[in-house]
Amino acid sequence: MMEILVIRHGESEDEKVNVLEPLTSLGIKQSKKMSARVSKEFPPEVIWSSTLQRARQTADILASIVDCEVRYLDNLCEQEVDESDIKFYERIKQIFSYIKENSSQYKRVAIVSHGGTITKLIENFLQLPSNNNVWFHTNNTGIHFLHYHPKADILKFSNSTCHLN
Repeated sequence: MMEILVIRHGESEDEKVNVLEPLTSLGIKQSKKMSARVSKEFPPEVIWSSTLQRARQTADILASIVDCEVRYLDNLCEQEVDESDIKFYERIKQIFSYIKENSSQYKRVAIVSHGGTITKLIENFLQLPSNNNVWFHTNNTGIHFLHYHPKADILKFSNSTCHLN
């Protein structure tokens, strides 16, 4: 019975793939608001994060507010320019499996990543085939709540941004 929060990083200077841009001042504010909500409503016991700067900064803000460890994984980064869709799907499938296996002692974990990566994580959670035509839109600091329950895998909510209001 594991719960997984999947969170997109805050606004950054340049949203282009593989650009190591920092969060903007708005992105820092978004990350602090998201972190306050997560801390109050569903604090994780560990955070997994992409190594790209905008995700690292968001994860570090979250970790400082909920007081837990961050584990950084290169494979949580966005799709590489030369990476095929199927290779991207398979990479995210493998890293999601790795996170679940290495988080089995926790009741709730968070993953901080990027829009395309988040779509692939949710596709894997929902066991969708790699050749689907689905996109799970995620705003800056949008939260998706995945729940592995004995009776069914539950997508509790998707792209929640009420913390930004």
